[in-house]
Amino acid sequence: MSQTTHKAHIQSVVDLISQRLEPKCRTVIAIAGPPGSGKTTLADAVVRQLNEQSIEAPEFKATILPMDGYHRSNDELDRLGLRRRKGAVDTFDAAGFSAALEALSDDKKVHRLPGFDRRNDCVVPDRIIVEASTRIIVTEGNYLLLNRVPWRDLRALYAASVFVKAPLEVLKARLLERWRDQHLSPQEAQQKVTENDLPNAALVLQESMSADLVIEHAVHDALVQVS
Repeated sequence: MSQTTHKAHIQSVVDLISQRLEPKCRTVIAIAGPPGSGKTTLADAVVRQLNEQSIEAPEFKATILPMDGYHRSNDELDRLGLRRRKGAVDTFDAAGFSAALEALSDDKKVHRLPGFDRRNDCVVPDRIIVEASTRIIVTEGNYLLLNRVPWRDLRALYAASVFVKAPLEVLKARLLERWRDQHLSPQEAQQKVTENDLPNAALVLQESMSADLVIEHAVHDALVQVS
């Protein structure tokens, strides 16, 4: 993917947010998609651009809220026998995530919310700070538009939604690279992708509700510089 295409995607999301700003409360935007689709990269870039705009227009001050901070703890997953399925829909604390989004409607105080340390594979309490001056929350995750209880009830909290997608073969290539970058052997990476990541991706692609904006990466490529 060229820088030009990447910037166009960012601008499309920023334009959507601009159209859906909530004047009297925080604006929550959901960026959903299967693992490996590029939603996190997009969400990070959107938040950076919004905060650049907020220097002159405070209503664009934004914070990112990844759904990954609501992974169930490894100890709990071990008790439930779900550790090998970490990342599957039932390994997240959907109720806790929903409560956090609802609590953010109180814009008179600072909110401290959990984040996720991918390197150490654990949730980090109070990693994300939402200042009282923050006007936009960009949340991103696999299941934000899933048409299942309780996930589908979250839709009422979103001012707008974005879905980032890619074919399963593209997702597989990206996910294999992700796990190898985290020093898994080719065999371990293949097992994780085949047994967990791809079933999760298929669920997201098949059972997510429609979004206000859809972005598709049709081929496996890297974000490259172009002249």
